[in-house]
Order: sequence, then C-alpha cells, then structure tokens
Amino acid sequence: MTRYLWTILLTLCTLTLHGQTQAQAKALYDEGKFAEAKPALEKLVKQQPSNGNLNLWYGVCCLKTGDAQQAVKYLEQAVKRRTPSGQLYLGMAYNEVFRFEDAVETLEAYRSDLVKRKRDTAEADELLLRSRNGLRQLRGVERVVVVDSMVVDKPAFLNYYKLSPESGTLSADNAFSPKASLEGGIVYYNELGNIAYYTDKPDSLLSIYRAVRLLDGTSERTPLSDEINKGQNANYPYVMPDGSTIYYAADGEESMGGYDIFVTRYNSTNGTYLQPDNVGMPFNSPYNDYMFVIDEFSNLGWFASDRYQPEGKVCIYVFIPNETKEVYNYENTDLDELIGLSQLRCIQNTWTDESAVNAAKQRLEEVSNKIAQLNIKKDFEFVIDDTHTYYVASDFKSDAAKTAFAQYQQLAQSLAELDMRLTQMRDQYAEGSGSVKTQLTPGILDLEQRVRQLQQEVRSAANWVRREEQSTLKQ
Repeated sequence: MTRYLWTILLTLCTLTLHGQTQAQAKALYDEGKFAEAKPALEKLVKQQPSNGNLNLWYGVCCLKTGDAQQAVKYLEQAVKRRTPSGQLYLGMAYNEVFRFEDAVETLEAYRSDLVKRKRDTAEADELLLRSRNGLRQLRGVERVVVVDSMVVDKPAFLNYYKLSPESGTLSADNAFSPKASLEGGIVYYNELGNIAYYTDKPDSLLSIYRAVRLLDGTSERTPLSDEINKGQNANYPYVMPDGSTIYYAADGEESMGGYDIFVTRYNSTNGTYLQPDNVGMPFNSPYNDYMFVIDEFSNLGWFASDRYQPEGKVCIYVFIPNETKEVYNYENTDLDELIGLSQLRCIQNTWTDESAVNAAKQRLEEVSNKIAQLNIKKDFEFVIDDTHTYYVASDFKSDAAKTAFAQYQQLAQSLAELDMRLTQMRDQYAEGSGSVKTQLTPGILDLEQRVRQLQQEVRSAANWVRREEQSTLKQ
C-alpha cells in the first residue's frame, strides 16, 4: 500500500513539473524569446511527438533562430494536426529553404481558409507574393562562376570590395545624409569624384539621390525617379562607367524578401529610368542581398548577402560577370541540385571551368595589390628598378643609399625653387615693357644656366642612389 501511494505521488509530481516546464516555455515563446524557449520545447516535443501545439511552437523557434530546415519537419507535423497558424509558418519555412512551390501551395490553402473565416489576408497575401517571386526566379537561375566567398562583419563589409580605381569608389561614410548612414546608407563616387549616388531618408523610407559637384564647390542634389524610389526602401547604389546603368537594392513588391538586387538604365529621352529588372538567382534570395558591383576593368563582380548568417555578419561573394545571361534548365535539372546552386550552398559546384576560376583569382590578387599600393603611406615615390618603387625612407636597404637620397631630395627641392623663380621671371618678361625685358634678360639667362646645371646634378644623384641600392639588393 505504501509503495502504491509513493508511485501516485511521484506521478503527480512529474505531471506538475512537466506542466510547469511547458507553461514556462510557452511564456517565453509568447514573449518572442525563441532561443530561450527552444531547449525546453525540444524536450517536450520529443516526449509528445504527436502534440500539434508543441510541434508548432518548437518549429517556430527553429525558424526564428535561423534553422528553417529543421523547422519544416515540425511545422509539417503541426499542419497535419490542423494546428492554427501552422500553414502560415510552414509557408515561411518553405520559403527560406527555397521550396517555393510547396510554399505557394501551403499559403494558398492558408489564405483560402482565412477567406472562409472572414479573416484579414494581408499577411498571407504578402508572403504569397514573395513565394511566387521566388518560384519565378528559381525557374531562371543564372549560370555564374562564384570565385570566392568570405563571411565578414557587416559594418566593415565594404573593405572587402576590391574595385579598380577606374570603377569609382564606395564609402560607408555618408556625409550627404548622416541619418541614412546610421541605417547602412552608402555612397558611390565616380572615378573623377565629381558625381555621387547616395542614400538619404527624406521620410520613413530610404531613397537614392544623385549629387553633382559644381564649380563653386557646392553640389546639386536630386532624388532618382520613382521607378527606383517610390514605395520602398532603395539603397546600395552602384553605377557602371557608362554613367547610365545602375545596380541597387530594394525591398518592394518585386523582392523575394528583405533586399533584392535590381538593375535599370537611365532614359535620357525623358529624364527617368527604365522599368527595373530583378537580377534573379543566385544573386537574390529570401534574405537580404545587396551592394552588387561589376568591375569591367578586372572582369570581377561582388555582392553581399546575409543568407544563413548570424546577426551582424554578411557573406561577400566574388564572381565572374557573364557577357550574356545563361540559365539552368529548370525541367531537366534535379530540384535539390538547382536549389543548392541558387542558394550558393557550395561555390565549388559553380566551377565549371577551372582555368577561368584561376585566372579570376589572379585578377583579384592583382587588383588587391594595386589598391594596397594606392593606400600605403607615401612620403615620396622613387623608382629603383622595374620591380622596386620606394615610398618612405625606411624602404631603403642600403644606409649609404638612404643618406644619398636625402641629399638628392635637397637638390630636387632647390631645383624646384629655381624653376619657380625662372617661371616668374619669364612671366614678368612676357608682360613687361622693352626696358623691363632688357633688365630681366641677364637674370633669366643666368637662371636658365643654373637650372640646367642643377638638373644634371639631380639626375646624377638619382642614378647614384639607384646603383647603390641595386647593389645592396643583389647581395
């Protein structure tokens, strides 16, 4: 009898503890603390695998903490159990794992049920639109060779774009709009630096503007036309050297979710832009994809994405731009393989031509070195030979050459000063009267002789420095 009572008490305690654990997990779930609720719900759903609510709650926790693939399994179970809202979250999870046909089917059923119950369909309509956009893009995934990828801190992601100087520059320092800068608004400057495309926030949405520097130093600023800015956040502009083609990111109705990358061209006839085109997969995804750049001079491209990345991180992809767009055959390609290619799950699967990949990596190294040279500290620029150019005194390996170079610099400075005086006297001579010219002539002739002599001394000093340093380098 005593053993029987103890068994009952133990069972009651276990049920009470289980109830408390589930209540606590559900409270965290309701507060949106999905990461905290997830461990307890995982244990509970394993104990009660047929419980629709537990499958829903745990599936949503997986979805909200970045594990959409795991979420699908449990949300499918919740839908089988006809758990309310199951179809909504399952549609979201299908979207994030690129199962767009399943997402469309699930969300259409969910929307139909809402209509029958006379409920608001706005959320379902938006998700359904995103899923249909995704399905359309999955049927036209571009064949593109992705050379490299790297996960970096989002605030510093522009540091990993290695543009040729001729392609312009990108800057996270948005002096045009500090407010937009706080939200990631960047600036693109053309090669000459006299035209900028930047992000501003005139209202609740980000918009792209163009600024042209005028002769008086001020700038004329105008927003780009509604084809780009209207009704959506528009950001991350990059303009090709033709000055007409612009790539940018937007989160409007044509997006699969978050930012998608678009391209359009300026229509000089009416001063607007042509209808923008979504660049499609694999560049775009249901996540945030942006800062698309093509460097025509190195034949390399870059874009950034936060797909499958933790908060604060982004992945930079480097690719070889195509001259013409070629897509995978949707009907004849295995669906899982196609999804993997669209997700860029493994960039090596895009390497159809190893020689092209190696050549692209070589170009990337060359342009990176070129940029590094431009960014290094330069007190001067002195060529030693075909492979050595010095920029600071510490570059010299020979102490004698370093000392001689300092003397060379003094001679070069004296020559520059004499040259300036000679130029001034020649200007006075050209503008002066006959008597002034007579007075200036002896001085000009004397200066010309001294300049020629000093030029020879400067050349001799430079050659001596080179010979001395080259001798040391050969040792």
